[in-house]
Amino acid sequence: MMRYRKNFYNKYKNYILFNKNIIIAGAAALVVGIFFTQLYARHSNNNFLNSIFTLAVEYAIYIPIFGLFFYFDNKSRYIDSSSAKKNYANIKSDIIKLFAIFSISEIIYSASKITIHFQLMQISYEPYQGTIIGSLTSWIIFLVIINFGAKVVKLFKNSNN
Repeated sequence: MMRYRKNFYNKYKNYILFNKNIIIAGAAALVVGIFFTQLYARHSNNNFLNSIFTLAVEYAIYIPIFGLFFYFDNKSRYIDSSSAKKNYANIKSDIIKLFAIFSISEIIYSASKITIHFQLMQISYEPYQGTIIGSLTSWIIFLVIINFGAKVVKLFKNSNN
């Protein structure tokens, strides 16, 4: 059993770390978003603007945290082993691939998050409840799409998967 787990981890290590980074960054963004949406609701009754501004605040937290963790987990891929210098071709390639898969995934995430959050607030859910339910539901959709996209663009092309 232990050998199976180790083989599984080694085979899917890059995807496991990728998803770990998404989940950690998303959790941090969710916590900040929960507090923000409640504070905003005290000052405005506009549920649509609350949904949009909460999403913007969540992105301001999510993107830098994800980028930092992704870099730390993958920095060895960006160093040429023979010269010990940065391999800018790999960095550029990964940035383009990440931009492509995140663009599609984030559009779908944003649309579903705003729609769910707004609709829940319209039917008298507390703002924090709308944020939690909207975020968790949208994350499930997002994770499926972004992992599929990572496979399609071969983000981890040197992996065995």
